[in-house]
Amino acid sequence: MALQAFAAQMASAVETGVVTPHHTPRAKRVLFLFMHGGVSQVDSFDPKPALREWHGKSLPIRGLDRLDIELKDGAGYGKVLDTPWKFRQHGQSGAWFSELWPQLAKHADDLCFIKSMHTRGTSHGQAVSMIHTGEDNLLRPSVGAWVSYGLGTENENLPGFVSVTPPAGHGGARNYGASFLPTHHQATTLGHSGSRTAEATIEFLRNGERQAGDQRRQLELLQRLNEGHLQQVQDERVEGVIRSFETAARMQGVAPQLIDISGETAATRELYGLDRKETADFGHRCLLARRFCEAGVRYVQVSTPYVWDQHGGLQKGHTKNALATDQPISGLLTDLKQRGMLEDTLVVWGTEFGRTPVAEGKDGRDHNPAGFTMWLSGAGVQGGYSHGSTDEFGYFAQENKVHMHDLHATILHLLGIDHERLTYRYAGRDFRLTDVYGSVVQEVLA
Repeated sequence: MALQAFAAQMASAVETGVVTPHHTPRAKRVLFLFMHGGVSQVDSFDPKPALREWHGKSLPIRGLDRLDIELKDGAGYGKVLDTPWKFRQHGQSGAWFSELWPQLAKHADDLCFIKSMHTRGTSHGQAVSMIHTGEDNLLRPSVGAWVSYGLGTENENLPGFVSVTPPAGHGGARNYGASFLPTHHQATTLGHSGSRTAEATIEFLRNGERQAGDQRRQLELLQRLNEGHLQQVQDERVEGVIRSFETAARMQGVAPQLIDISGETAATRELYGLDRKETADFGHRCLLARRFCEAGVRYVQVSTPYVWDQHGGLQKGHTKNALATDQPISGLLTDLKQRGMLEDTLVVWGTEFGRTPVAEGKDGRDHNPAGFTMWLSGAGVQGGYSHGSTDEFGYFAQENKVHMHDLHATILHLLGIDHERLTYRYAGRDFRLTDVYGSVVQEVLA
């Protein structure tokens, strides 16, 4: 407690940098569920009868080379591959779900589908960077860092951005980093991609060698030295270090209780699938995300520990991955709703790109950034609504196209932020998450 009190005292001496929302926000926080690897839209939420009609035949689409993205060599000219899963409509909205998502389908009327997503980059590295930072090849701040910079945290004892067991590949730390924004806006990570979620923790959260009093004196000396150095160099990176130390000190009294889920009820464990081998790990991640959101973290990111990258073995791979995530995500939505949190929490489910309607090898699908599906749920979005469409084969976005920049602009809008006004001056010019692009997708707003 003494350490936390001192950290709070030190924090009051540094300006927060939090902006006032540009307009009335609909959401207080974002919970981003990242399906790493590329979920197939035509096998999940975007049924295309033409796949069955043309199965095994050459794709009868021409002009793919005129799209505003570069397809992989030969990617558009293989044999059409039909989906092995049946589709059904669910809810009053009649939203389409394949057999891969039986639990999520129960929430059909709470989901807002965007079926006309498109992005830049055919490689994972490019596309993963694009969805996380708005840039496919340059180092830029992550979405969570921008949100933290714009709005700060609701809880002074916790950071504004938390990433639960983030993946190490395809960008690694850049996917949750702050780049040129002040350092303290990068994510606090809980474990890493190789961690068992049950054992994941925030590194150095506990000090086994120092008592609280010793830590307080140590921090006091360190911060005095840092403050003196800051006065000399006027470097925002030093300010970021100061704030990071302060947040870390306050977290010691709060974060351990958030990470410890032993007090959750048997009903909650069942809801998230914690007692089933197939769903336990991702269910644990989703439960931690809810706990951090409930405690006041502005942006919480959860990533799958495996990739939806079935260049071969589509049926086996997608079945396994959907089984691991379907129940936990459904449980998360149920839990948020029954706690009244879905009213002010924006849930974003996404993947870096989709898959092709043509076969790669015998039973796989290649990367497809030209058209894919993402969905939103919760604060400020129309539940039971489907926006945009792809062509008859599900290859490329055709009607009401939504670029990744547009999605980012919409997320910020729901948080009360004008994406054109949230800027940071660096290297002689003002930068923003959406660069010089992006429009809010007004149709998805409730």
